[in-house]
Amino acid sequence: MLILLVVSISSILAIAFIGYGSGQQALNNSIFNQLISLKESKAYQIETYFKNIRAEVQTMSENPSVIETMQGFKQAYQELESTSIQPEWDEKLKTFYAQEFLPKLAENIPENQLQSFELPTENAARYLQYYYIANNANAIGKKYFLDNPLDKSNYSRLHQQIQSIYRNLIVKFGYYDLLLIDTETGNIVYSVEKEVDFATNLYQGAYSKSNLARVVQAVRQKNEPSMVAIADFEAYRPSYAEPAAFIASPIFDGTKLIGVLALQISIDEIDQVMTGDGNWQRHGLGKSGETYLVGSDYGMRGDSRFLVEDKEAYLQAIAAKGITEEDLEQIKKFDTSILYQKVNTPPVKRAFEGETGTDITEDYRGVVTLNAYRPLDIDGLDWAIIAQIDRDEAFAPIMAFQHRVLFSTIAIVFLVTAIAGIFSHYFVRPIYSLIRGFRQVEQGQTDVVVKVKAKDEFRELGNSFNEMVSGLNHQQQLVIQREQENDKLLLSILPESVAQRLKKGEKIIADNFASVTVLFADLHGFNELAKSLSAQETVSFLNSLVTAFDEAAESYGVEKVKTIGSGYMAVSGLSISRIDHAKRVVDFAIEMMWILDRFNRERQTNLKLSVGINSGEVVAGIVGQSKFSYDLWGDTVNIAHYLQVHSSSDSIHVTDNVHASLGDLYDFESVPVLELADKGNLIAWSVVVEKKAINY
Repeated sequence: MLILLVVSISSILAIAFIGYGSGQQALNNSIFNQLISLKESKAYQIETYFKNIRAEVQTMSENPSVIETMQGFKQAYQELESTSIQPEWDEKLKTFYAQEFLPKLAENIPENQLQSFELPTENAARYLQYYYIANNANAIGKKYFLDNPLDKSNYSRLHQQIQSIYRNLIVKFGYYDLLLIDTETGNIVYSVEKEVDFATNLYQGAYSKSNLARVVQAVRQKNEPSMVAIADFEAYRPSYAEPAAFIASPIFDGTKLIGVLALQISIDEIDQVMTGDGNWQRHGLGKSGETYLVGSDYGMRGDSRFLVEDKEAYLQAIAAKGITEEDLEQIKKFDTSILYQKVNTPPVKRAFEGETGTDITEDYRGVVTLNAYRPLDIDGLDWAIIAQIDRDEAFAPIMAFQHRVLFSTIAIVFLVTAIAGIFSHYFVRPIYSLIRGFRQVEQGQTDVVVKVKAKDEFRELGNSFNEMVSGLNHQQQLVIQREQENDKLLLSILPESVAQRLKKGEKIIADNFASVTVLFADLHGFNELAKSLSAQETVSFLNSLVTAFDEAAESYGVEKVKTIGSGYMAVSGLSISRIDHAKRVVDFAIEMMWILDRFNRERQTNLKLSVGINSGEVVAGIVGQSKFSYDLWGDTVNIAHYLQVHSSSDSIHVTDNVHASLGDLYDFESVPVLELADKGNLIAWSVVVEKKAINY
């Protein structure tokens, strides 16, 4: 027995030592490999993003319609130089700068920079900034919604033709602004966003030293059709000192350079890629990992994870690390680390020297981290990418593995000693394992696994036991799965409270509801449309439309009751009591009109929708046994259906009580009085529905 203990314990210690060494190295390699993988993935996304926008700006600048637009704006802009400026225009322009632009800009820049700010002096600039900015009723940030200020100028006629096109373009592709610059004069002759750089001169004046001016000068000096220039992110004053970068390409008319097309790049697109939309843990970065970009000025080109998740702790850490007071204040003002958080750590410096590798060092917070780094391959930008994670978190698995090996070794030593001490009981140990297993099954556990190390009949008995328990566990899981499927099916046709009552065994379920609002809607023209479609196409079309209605109903707190053919019935205030149930149903009805309008435009159809709405008392309950349904009854339901049937297509008719409760919230039009059998005359109103002012 002593020889057995010596041999066993020696073997265990040797295996533990070798296993710990191999495991530690494997975990260490795994951590760095994960950082490298994340770094390369993010680097590829950023590099691809900039390649795409280079291709986009070059393609747009070569488009004949852009060339024609550039020519038109140049001529129209020159015409405005000779226009007389009314004194009240200048006063309103000064008021805009003094009361709207400068106060908001003052929140983000030092006061001494405001004192040197100049208003535009050229006639065309004053004219355009008056009509498109100062006299624009849209709020700051929404000025681009003005297509034509109705000044009857040639400039505005051209602007009306292209503004919506370019506005949709920058929204679709995620740009902040699109600008056209006359290279002969340096004037910004067009801007989608209509910030205060619009109609100003980039060769002289307030923005002549901006990164936009530099990128335009670079294109102008190169004077090549294939030229694409990019300017790194800087605080851009027309955008209230928010970080902005620009990419630009020349516009040639034949062989003559006539202008520059510039795109203002939003930092949000880049920051979303680097932060994983704020889901660091889901992207494999744990509780302290992050990936970020650093520019040639050593400033961050994205938000720090720690600023987003714990701002106070982050500010304390970087203050202790020695960040300048000015940069600290800017981070607090903007609530962003972009540009102002300097990262001049050894990995960043080596990346700017063209190196790619890994390192363990302090980061910009003074915390020791594991880092993977490399320079980015982006024409015109000198950026580095860093993937890092705190050392304590990264090495936590190694420490845990060390403890597991130690405790496992100790446990195994004691186990071997115990086995040697009770060797005489070895033969019956499999029986004890089986007994414990049967007791666990008796207590209801079906995930029991008995491990029998013997190679005789006990092994076969243990395998049979495990197969039996596995079969029981499988059957139990099937039962649970079927119950879950039944519950899901039940909830799809019944309100949750009703479903629970049905499951508890109630035979007759019926309730009175004193105040709800009922909606009936029907599609006009659907039967004619269905004749021109196959069965699959008909069902697919109707399913898409009803799904859109269902999603809208849920968002407005409205419950769908049923659909019958092209009819749709819904109610609000039933399962959940709501004091504004009438408003919710009217809002939902208007949304249905907008949804159908979108479907008509997308699928080239001409369906119409008639809707009837009534508020009042209803009875709700379950009807049927083997195939049951949940339905509503009462005069409220009948009148709502009657309104729908007798309403004109493309209209929403409501009863007088609905109109009385919502008359101050919507525009209504009276409709002819309807006659109800045994109920007298029915006064109804039609809701005035405006077209939704968005792109579908």
